[in-house]
Amino acid sequence: MGSQLDGNGNRAGARGWAVALCALSVAFYTASAHAQDLSGLPTQFLEKVEAAQQACSDMENGQFALEFGAVHRVDLDGDIQRDWVLDEAGFACSTAASLYCGTGGCMSHFLIGDRMFSLLNQGWDMANIGPFRVLLAGVHGSQCDGINPTPCVVASVWDADELVWRSTVAEWE
Repeated sequence: MGSQLDGNGNRAGARGWAVALCALSVAFYTASAHAQDLSGLPTQFLEKVEAAQQACSDMENGQFALEFGAVHRVDLDGDIQRDWVLDEAGFACSTAASLYCGTGGCMSHFLIGDRMFSLLNQGWDMANIGPFRVLLAGVHGSQCDGINPTPCVVASVWDADELVWRSTVAEWE
């Protein structure tokens, strides 16, 4: 194969390959954003997704999509093993924009081992505080004696002995 140059001194074939590669990347990204492979999901999550699909279908025969980023693998309990999180914020239905979320936020399902816990939240993150791995979640303002726009956050830590999330209400003076 010879190296032919176009009128600008560029390799003629390279531009074609770049365009084709770019088009393939966009096609792959779009497909993966709307149709994640569900075969590797834990059974508890498959049940949640199937229920969401059915609810969408029941809503004027809507089409369900599990958006890119709905499933997370993150260490929730501090044991350095990646646990599972399923965010319903990543659920979409073609016939109902707010089928899965509301003013209180969206449900997130946290799976450690075979134990799943769900929390209505407006966003969450993990932090290390001292020896603890802490789940921080923005929640509806009513949980802080306010209304929806009232800032409110809950902090929870996994109790590996009792297999439960632990939280407290701070007593500020």
